[in-house]
Amino acid sequence: MSKVITTVLAKKKMLLARAGKQTLPPIKQMVFGIGGVDDSGEVLEIEEMQQELNHEVYRKDIGEVEIISDTQIRYSCILEENELVDQNISEIALADAEGDLIAIKNFKAKGKDSDFLFVFKINDTM
Repeated sequence: MSKVITTVLAKKKMLLARAGKQTLPPIKQMVFGIGGVDDSGEVLEIEEMQQELNHEVYRKDIGEVEIISDTQIRYSCILEENELVDQNISEIALADAEGDLIAIKNFKAKGKDSDFLFVFKINDTM
């Protein structure tokens, strides 16, 4: 199972916000991609310095925010039947209001059919 990586840029923004040097922008979107696996279908490692998905195909506003604990929040996004049809989704990310990727997760490809809703959830953990 792959883990969620918090990007270096996200960590920098958090540190600057704690120091009172800037305001921390809220997480607004989930970003979907089809480049999270190699040609044999194996999940690719994510680099903390990464600031884009390997092959981004779609961005959508977050649908639900759930506070799991004092150190974890879960973000959910639903892909409707007509969204990303016939795509093999294998990477997702959280993007803040400035468009920067905050957290990234790669996973085995999930094929999206036209008669299915897909619910994606990603945990932001400290």
